[in-house]
Amino acid sequence: MTQTYTQNLEHLFRSHANDVNAGPMRAYMKDHFPFLGIKSPERTALLREFVREHGVPEGDMLSAVVRELWALPEREFQYAALELLEKRVKKLDVSFLPLLEELVVHKSWWDTVDTLAARLVGVFLTKHPEMILPSVDKWLASEHMWLQRTAILFQLKYKEKTDLPLLYRSILHVVDSKEFFLQKAIGWALREYAKTDAQAVIEFVGAHPLAPLSRREALKHVAPAT
Repeated sequence: MTQTYTQNLEHLFRSHANDVNAGPMRAYMKDHFPFLGIKSPERTALLREFVREHGVPEGDMLSAVVRELWALPEREFQYAALELLEKRVKKLDVSFLPLLEELVVHKSWWDTVDTLAARLVGVFLTKHPEMILPSVDKWLASEHMWLQRTAILFQLKYKEKTDLPLLYRSILHVVDSKEFFLQKAIGWALREYAKTDAQAVIEFVGAHPLAPLSRREALKHVAPAT
């Protein structure tokens, strides 16, 4: 059943492959992944029509379809998997957390990890708040860059509901990292929270020796970058 669903979606996407687009899309992602060459608006429209006919899987079938799509080489299939998950994210039970973590650490790059962090993990954890602290502690301790980035970014859309001490603790755990994607995540999370409380961000940045990139990003819209 799941293979039929996945195979039908794979056939649909492959029938719309565009070699002219595929090269530049692959280059934009630093040649980490092959592409079919289906740009985002077309891909979203194709998936919408597919879902209208075939529905959105649930439960174990959703997990299986997501894993099957993730195993396919072209990046559009991973994007489709994330879109399917997002359609069910508010109904995912706690058994889906290992799957979300699995997706963070496999075929990892900013495009999938940032969607996972802010639009999937972040929403999932609002429904299962008891999982927040143990999950963040595990991700930070893992020393896995993409899990640590997720720990910093999952509250990106929380605004006034942000657990600020937890965000600060996550940032300080990796503050000395030389990894670009962690330095960028620190700045992005602080810049986003500054829309809710700019003074808190200014004070935090002033009190801690952030990397220049993190500092510049954090203060981009609230104070002159130095």
